[in-house]
Parts: sequence; structure tokens; C-alpha cells
Amino acid sequence: MSWDPAPLPEVARLFAGTGVPWWIAGGYAIELAAGRAFREHGDVDVLLLRRDQLAVQAALPSWEWWAADPPGTLRPWARGELLSTGIDDVWCRPAAAAPWRIQVMLDEARGNEWVSRRDPAVRRPVAELGRVSPDGVPYLAPEVQLFAKAHGTRPKDEQDFAAVLPVLDTAQRRWLADALEDTHPWQDRL
Repeated sequence: MSWDPAPLPEVARLFAGTGVPWWIAGGYAIELAAGRAFREHGDVDVLLLRRDQLAVQAALPSWEWWAADPPGTLRPWARGELLSTGIDDVWCRPAAAAPWRIQVMLDEARGNEWVSRRDPAVRRPVAELGRVSPDGVPYLAPEVQLFAKAHGTRPKDEQDFAAVLPVLDTAQRRWLADALEDTHPWQDRL
């Protein structure tokens, strides 16, 4: 199963009419926050709130959607099917023979508050969950994306942390420090 990540302008065009909040996530969100590209990406991630999950089917009506059932088995995601908690990723492609183009990640919300699926004690108003690039592309706030990357840190996550750290303001650093476990190695660098 090969990937050919959709360019961010294409993603923005595809998701513009969803009528729900969505954000570029993952490494691309970090690059948008840092204001520069600095590494290769194997995929492009889009974050949606679980309650808005069917918006991806509306945004990509002719595409194939495959839910990633834990522990990582892909299965067709039926039109109108509501994915339950624990099924957090959907792979999307324009046709069966096409490479995967977009990975949709689902996160939780309670009312107007985002709730981390990694740690339900970590919350934030949905209105403060993202930023918008100069090109008008919504992306996940870098401190929130770093929080997600902090669990099971890989070399590319360390690279992302180093690249975006200089642009985090005091409030963003404080939020991330408060959200991270006291023993996380990034704590001392915030």
C-alpha cells in the first residue's frame, strides 16, 4: 500500500466545504507553525473531531475510505457508519488502484472543548485548537501537535520539536509543559 500525500492546497480545497472544523496535523502542522519545510513526509494528516467524522465522506464522496481497526487492520469504512472510540484513523484514496492520499485522524470533544484521546485530563477549547497559515490552511496548534508526538517519540518527532521550539511563545510552552508528564525529556527544554 503506497502513499502519495496530497499537497496541502489540494487538501484545503477538498475539505473547504465540510462545514466543520478541521486541521492539518502531524509533521505538516509543525512545518506550517515553523514557517518552513524541513523534512520529508510519508503521509498527510487531517484532524477532525469524532463527532464530525461523516464530513470526510461528504468532502470526498467518490473516494475510498478505510478505517484502521486496532491493532492496525484496514477495513472499508461504510458510508454513514459511525466509527467508535478507539478507531481513530481513516485512510483515503480517490480509487482502489490509487495510492493513499490523506489520513484522517479522529479526536474527541465534549461540547466546545477538545479532549485528548491520549489523556482525557488534557483539554482545550476547540476554538483554540488550531491556527491558520498565511495561505489560509488551518493547522493544529504546534503545542497540541507536540503533545501528540510526545508519546512514543521517534527521531522525526525530535526533529519537529527542535524546529518548532523557537517559535513557541511563553503561553504555548507553558501549555505543553503542563500537558506533558513530569518525566518527559522535553520538559527540561521548554
